[in-house]
Amino acid sequence: MEKLRIAIQKSGRLSEKSLALLEECDISFNQGKRLLLAQSSDFPVEVLFLRDDDIPQYVADGVADIGIVGENEVLERNRNVDLVKRLGFAKCRISLAIPQDEEYPGPQYFNGKRIATSYPVILQNYLNEQGVNAEIEQISGSVEIAPSIGLAQAIFDIVSSGGTLVSNRLKEVEIVTHSEAVIVGTPGLSAAKQKILNDLLFRIETVQRSKGNKYILLNAPNDKLEKIIELLPGIKSPTVMPLYQEGWSSLHSVVNEKEFWAVADRLKANGAEGILAIPIEKMIN
Repeated sequence: MEKLRIAIQKSGRLSEKSLALLEECDISFNQGKRLLLAQSSDFPVEVLFLRDDDIPQYVADGVADIGIVGENEVLERNRNVDLVKRLGFAKCRISLAIPQDEEYPGPQYFNGKRIATSYPVILQNYLNEQGVNAEIEQISGSVEIAPSIGLAQAIFDIVSSGGTLVSNRLKEVEIVTHSEAVIVGTPGLSAAKQKILNDLLFRIETVQRSKGNKYILLNAPNDKLEKIIELLPGIKSPTVMPLYQEGWSSLHSVVNEKEFWAVADRLKANGAEGILAIPIEKMIN
């Protein structure tokens, strides 16, 4: 039976989130601690565990059919892969940073400067666009300490919260690009593998659609139904069922988690009682 081979990072936060996503899609693996290729017993996929910077090459070469990887690695490696789907997690930006006490007049600041980075391709493309002539010092880790040890006058690196920059007395001055976890694919997948990929994407979208939503149930007096229904549009409209107690109904709907407390206050003000909010595991349109 044909299987879809997925490449994911073998360790780190992106690996954990990728595996968690597959688990939420009800895909399980016989993963041992040192296993580099894991098989699924309940879905026609297998997972190949790789270094994140190797994933674009393995997908481009067809060794893996798809890969879950940071968009930053896709841009840096510049391999022939298809961007299949943005996943919305592991978000960050790739930015230029300089010492906190330096004045920053604009990109021309970097003319004649040495910039330390693990992303020389993305950086060089940006410098070319800006007409800046700078020296790129490629290093593989601990980029943020380069200015303090005299290796470079600036850095170009991934930024999430910015805390690492502050602790190294650096400030972010230019956001060059944004990144998040993406699915990339080998161009020209066979029809059989494309069908498996489509099924996988359907599961992923079903899981993602449920994120941030709550299933809400409440009791309401019938003379307030119209007003309460205005507050609970749901996917199409709320489900309304009569209660045994005359003059009352039960409403079932979906509400965004960020809006729940504001909606709950308005519901109570309009006579709703017994409000329950339940997490949604899957949601299919």
